[in-house]
Amino acid sequence: MRTADQRSLPLAYRFVVSVVRPLLRLLTKQDWRGMENIPATGGFVAVPNHLSHIDPLTFGHFMYDSGRPIFFLGKESVFRVPVIGWIVTKAQQIPVYRGTSQASDAYRAAVAAVRAGRPVGVYPEGSLTRDPDIWPMRGKTGAARIALETRSPVIPVAMWGPQELLAPYAKLPKLLPRKTMRITAGAPVDLTDLYDVPDQRAAVAEATRRIMAALTSQLETIRGEVAPVERYDPAHHGQSEFGHPKDLPKAS
Repeated sequence: MRTADQRSLPLAYRFVVSVVRPLLRLLTKQDWRGMENIPATGGFVAVPNHLSHIDPLTFGHFMYDSGRPIFFLGKESVFRVPVIGWIVTKAQQIPVYRGTSQASDAYRAAVAAVRAGRPVGVYPEGSLTRDPDIWPMRGKTGAARIALETRSPVIPVAMWGPQELLAPYAKLPKLLPRKTMRITAGAPVDLTDLYDVPDQRAAVAEATRRIMAALTSQLETIRGEVAPVERYDPAHHGQSEFGHPKDLPKAS
Protein backbone atom coordinates (compact mmCIF):
# COMPACT_ATOMS: atom_id res chain seq x y z
CA MET A 1 0.00 0.00 0.00
CA ARG A 2 1.34 3.41 -0.97
CA THR A 3 1.80 6.11 1.65
CA ALA A 4 0.17 9.53 1.49
CA ASP A 5 3.55 11.02 0.50
CA GLN A 6 3.88 8.59 -2.40
CA ARG A 7 0.34 9.26 -3.62
CA SER A 8 0.80 13.04 -3.56
CA LEU A 9 3.98 13.13 -5.65
CA PRO A 10 4.10 15.33 -8.77
CA LEU A 11 3.29 13.46 -11.99
CA ALA A 12 6.86 13.76 -13.27
CA TYR A 13 8.21 12.29 -10.01
CA ARG A 14 5.79 9.35 -10.29
CA PHE A 15 6.88 8.81 -13.88
CA VAL A 16 10.54 8.60 -12.85
CA VAL A 17 9.67 6.15 -10.06
CA SER A 18 7.67 3.97 -12.46
CA VAL A 19 10.66 3.71 -14.82
CA VAL A 20 13.71 3.75 -12.53
CA ARG A 21 12.55 1.73 -9.52
CA PRO A 22 11.78 -1.51 -11.43
CA LEU A 23 15.09 -1.13 -13.28
CA LEU A 24 17.08 -0.77 -10.05
CA ARG A 25 15.27 -3.73 -8.50
CA LEU A 26 16.25 -5.78 -11.53
CA LEU A 27 19.87 -4.65 -11.81
CA THR A 28 20.82 -4.41 -8.11
CA LYS A 29 20.19 -6.10 -4.78
CA GLN A 30 18.92 -3.99 -1.87
CA ASP A 31 20.08 -4.21 1.74
CA TRP A 32 17.88 -1.55 3.37
CA ARG A 33 18.26 -0.91 7.11
CA GLY A 34 17.22 1.67 9.69
CA MET A 35 13.97 2.76 8.04
CA GLU A 36 12.43 2.95 11.50
CA ASN A 37 14.63 6.03 12.06
CA ILE A 38 12.97 7.95 9.23
CA PRO A 39 10.20 10.25 10.54
CA ALA A 40 6.76 9.05 9.42
CA THR A 41 5.45 12.60 9.08
CA GLY A 42 6.76 16.15 8.83
CA GLY A 43 9.73 17.71 7.13
CA PHE A 44 13.30 16.68 7.84
CA VAL A 45 16.80 16.79 6.34
CA ALA A 46 18.35 13.53 5.09
CA VAL A 47 22.14 13.60 4.69
CA PRO A 48 23.77 10.81 2.62
CA ASN A 49 27.43 10.34 1.81
CA HIS A 50 28.36 10.84 -1.86
CA LEU A 51 30.18 7.97 -3.58
CA SER A 52 29.00 7.95 -7.18
CA HIS A 53 26.94 9.80 -9.75
CA ILE A 54 24.40 6.97 -9.42
CA ASP A 55 23.83 7.91 -5.74
CA PRO A 56 20.69 10.01 -6.30
CA LEU A 57 18.94 7.02 -7.88
CA THR A 58 19.90 4.50 -5.19
CA PHE A 59 19.27 6.96 -2.36
CA GLY A 60 15.97 7.96 -3.94
CA HIS A 61 15.04 4.27 -4.25
CA PHE A 62 15.73 3.75 -0.54
CA MET A 63 13.73 6.80 0.51
CA TYR A 64 10.78 5.89 -1.72
CA ASP A 65 10.70 2.39 -0.23
CA SER A 66 10.72 3.98 3.24
CA GLY A 67 7.43 5.72 2.39
CA ARG A 68 9.00 9.20 2.44
CA PRO A 69 10.09 10.11 -1.11
CA ILE A 70 12.95 12.57 -1.08
CA PHE A 71 13.26 16.01 -2.68
CA PHE A 72 16.85 16.75 -3.66
CA LEU A 73 19.13 19.72 -3.68
CA GLY A 74 20.96 19.08 -6.97
CA LYS A 75 23.54 20.95 -9.00
CA GLU A 76 21.97 23.43 -11.37
CA SER A 77 23.66 22.02 -14.48
CA VAL A 78 21.43 18.93 -14.32
CA PHE A 79 18.39 21.18 -14.70
CA ARG A 80 19.76 22.41 -18.05
CA VAL A 81 20.12 18.94 -19.60
CA PRO A 82 17.51 18.44 -22.34
CA VAL A 83 14.55 16.30 -21.24
CA ILE A 84 16.19 15.36 -17.92
CA GLY A 85 16.18 19.00 -16.82
CA TRP A 86 12.50 19.32 -17.67
CA ILE A 87 11.69 16.15 -15.71
CA VAL A 88 13.58 17.10 -12.54
CA THR A 89 12.06 20.59 -12.65
CA LYS A 90 8.54 19.18 -12.98
CA ALA A 91 9.37 16.71 -10.20
CA GLN A 92 9.95 19.79 -7.98
CA GLN A 93 13.59 19.11 -7.20
CA ILE A 94 15.70 22.05 -5.99
CA PRO A 95 18.57 23.47 -8.11
CA VAL A 96 21.79 24.56 -6.42
CA TYR A 97 23.76 27.37 -8.09
CA ARG A 98 27.12 26.52 -6.55
CA GLY A 99 29.61 29.33 -6.22
CA THR A 100 27.25 32.01 -7.55
CA SER A 101 25.15 34.83 -6.13
CA GLN A 102 22.10 32.57 -6.53
CA ALA A 103 23.42 29.95 -4.11
CA SER A 104 21.17 31.28 -1.33
CA ASP A 105 18.07 30.53 -3.44
CA ALA A 106 18.53 26.80 -2.84
CA TYR A 107 18.80 27.37 0.91
CA ARG A 108 15.55 29.32 1.00
CA ALA A 109 13.79 26.74 -1.18
CA ALA A 110 15.02 23.89 1.02
CA VAL A 111 13.87 25.65 4.19
CA ALA A 112 10.45 26.24 2.65
CA ALA A 113 10.19 22.57 1.58
CA VAL A 114 11.07 21.28 5.05
CA ARG A 115 8.59 23.66 6.65
CA ALA A 116 5.96 22.38 4.19
CA GLY A 117 6.53 18.87 5.55
CA ARG A 118 8.80 17.47 2.87
CA PRO A 119 11.94 15.34 3.34
CA VAL A 120 14.85 17.19 1.74
CA GLY A 121 18.07 15.42 0.75
CA VAL A 122 21.34 17.32 1.09
CA TYR A 123 24.78 15.91 0.32
CA PRO A 124 26.76 17.44 3.20
CA GLU A 125 30.08 17.01 1.38
CA GLY A 126 28.81 19.19 -1.47
CA SER A 127 30.22 16.90 -4.19
CA LEU A 128 31.55 13.39 -4.76
CA THR A 129 34.12 12.54 -2.11
CA ARG A 130 37.75 13.01 -3.13
CA ASP A 131 38.97 10.80 -0.31
CA PRO A 132 41.21 8.10 -1.86
CA ASP A 133 39.43 5.39 0.15
CA ILE A 134 35.96 6.86 -0.47
CA TRP A 135 35.30 7.97 3.13
CA PRO A 136 33.18 11.09 3.72
CA MET A 137 35.36 14.19 3.40
CA ARG A 138 35.00 17.45 5.28
CA GLY A 139 31.43 18.72 5.37
CA LYS A 140 29.88 21.92 4.11
CA THR A 141 27.40 23.84 6.22
CA GLY A 142 24.23 23.73 4.08
CA ALA A 143 22.52 20.78 5.80
CA ALA A 144 23.32 22.15 9.26
CA ARG A 145 22.00 25.61 8.39
CA ILE A 146 18.71 24.20 7.06
CA ALA A 147 18.27 21.97 10.10
CA LEU A 148 18.99 24.74 12.61
CA GLU A 149 16.72 27.20 10.80
CA THR A 150 13.78 24.76 10.63
CA ARG A 151 14.56 22.90 13.89
CA SER A 152 13.83 19.71 12.02
CA PRO A 153 15.36 16.22 12.42
CA VAL A 154 18.59 15.40 10.60
CA ILE A 155 18.78 11.77 9.46
CA PRO A 156 22.22 10.48 8.41
CA VAL A 157 21.98 7.91 5.59
CA ALA A 158 25.14 5.91 4.95
CA MET A 159 25.55 4.17 1.59
CA TRP A 160 27.99 1.58 0.31
CA GLY A 161 27.67 -0.20 -3.04
CA PRO A 162 26.80 2.53 -5.56
CA GLN A 163 30.53 3.04 -6.26
CA GLU A 164 30.74 -0.61 -7.36
CA LEU A 165 27.92 -0.08 -9.85
CA LEU A 166 29.37 3.21 -11.13
CA ALA A 167 32.84 4.18 -9.95
CA PRO A 168 33.45 7.84 -9.01
CA TYR A 169 33.66 9.95 -12.19
CA ALA A 170 33.18 6.88 -14.42
CA LYS A 171 30.89 7.14 -17.45
CA LEU A 172 29.79 3.52 -17.81
CA PRO A 173 28.31 1.27 -15.09
CA LYS A 174 29.50 -2.25 -14.29
CA LEU A 175 26.26 -4.20 -14.13
CA LEU A 176 27.65 -7.70 -13.59
CA PRO A 177 27.93 -9.34 -11.23
CA ARG A 178 24.80 -7.84 -9.69
CA LYS A 179 25.77 -5.33 -7.00
CA THR A 180 24.25 -4.92 -3.52
CA MET A 181 23.24 -1.42 -2.45
CA ARG A 182 23.78 -1.26 1.31
CA ILE A 183 21.97 1.73 2.79
CA THR A 184 21.32 2.45 6.46
CA ALA A 185 19.38 5.35 8.00
CA GLY A 186 20.65 6.28 11.44
CA ALA A 187 19.02 7.89 14.43
CA PRO A 188 18.47 11.65 14.21
CA VAL A 189 21.53 13.75 14.98
CA ASP A 190 20.81 15.67 18.18
CA LEU A 191 21.17 19.39 17.52
CA THR A 192 18.60 20.67 20.02
CA ASP A 193 21.20 22.27 22.28
CA LEU A 194 22.37 24.39 19.34
CA TYR A 195 19.02 25.97 18.46
CA ASP A 196 19.41 29.04 20.66
CA VAL A 197 23.18 29.43 20.73
CA PRO A 198 23.93 33.17 20.30
CA ASP A 199 26.99 32.51 18.13
CA GLN A 200 25.28 31.01 15.08
CA ARG A 201 28.57 30.55 13.21
CA ALA A 202 29.82 28.32 16.02
CA ALA A 203 26.47 26.49 16.17
CA VAL A 204 26.55 25.73 12.44
CA ALA A 205 30.15 24.53 12.64
CA GLU A 206 29.35 22.20 15.54
CA ALA A 207 26.19 20.93 13.84
CA THR A 208 28.19 20.17 10.69
CA ARG A 209 30.80 18.31 12.75
CA ARG A 210 28.12 16.17 14.43
CA ILE A 211 26.40 15.39 11.13
CA MET A 212 29.64 14.24 9.49
CA ALA A 213 30.66 12.24 12.55
CA ALA A 214 27.31 10.40 12.64
CA LEU A 215 27.42 9.69 8.91
CA THR A 216 31.00 8.42 9.06
CA SER A 217 30.27 6.22 12.08
CA GLN A 218 27.41 4.56 10.22
CA LEU A 219 29.60 3.96 7.18
CA GLU A 220 32.26 2.38 9.41
CA THR A 221 29.64 -0.13 10.56
CA ILE A 222 28.56 -0.97 7.02
CA ARG A 223 32.14 -1.33 5.77
CA GLY A 224 33.51 -3.02 8.90
CA GLU A 225 36.45 -0.63 8.81
CA VAL A 226 37.70 2.41 10.71
CA ALA A 227 37.72 5.79 8.96
CA PRO A 228 40.82 8.02 9.03
CA VAL A 229 41.08 10.24 12.09
CA GLU A 230 41.58 13.33 9.93
CA ARG A 231 38.80 14.04 7.47
CA TYR A 232 39.94 14.60 3.88
CA ASP A 233 39.89 18.24 2.74
CA PRO A 234 40.30 18.87 -1.02
CA ALA A 235 41.66 22.39 -0.38
CA HIS A 236 44.64 20.93 1.48
CA HIS A 237 45.45 18.88 -1.64
CA GLY A 238 45.15 21.74 -4.11
CA GLN A 239 41.90 20.41 -5.57
CA SER A 240 38.99 22.46 -6.86
CA GLU A 241 35.71 22.45 -4.95
CA PHE A 242 33.70 21.01 -7.84
CA GLY A 243 34.19 18.93 -10.98
CA HIS A 244 36.56 16.07 -11.73
CA PRO A 245 39.69 16.41 -9.56
CA LYS A 246 42.61 16.48 -12.00
CA ASP A 247 45.03 14.67 -9.70
CA LEU A 248 42.84 11.55 -9.36
CA PRO A 249 43.14 8.80 -11.98
CA LYS A 250 40.24 8.86 -14.40
CA ALA A 251 37.84 5.99 -13.93
CA SER A 252 37.17 3.85 -16.96
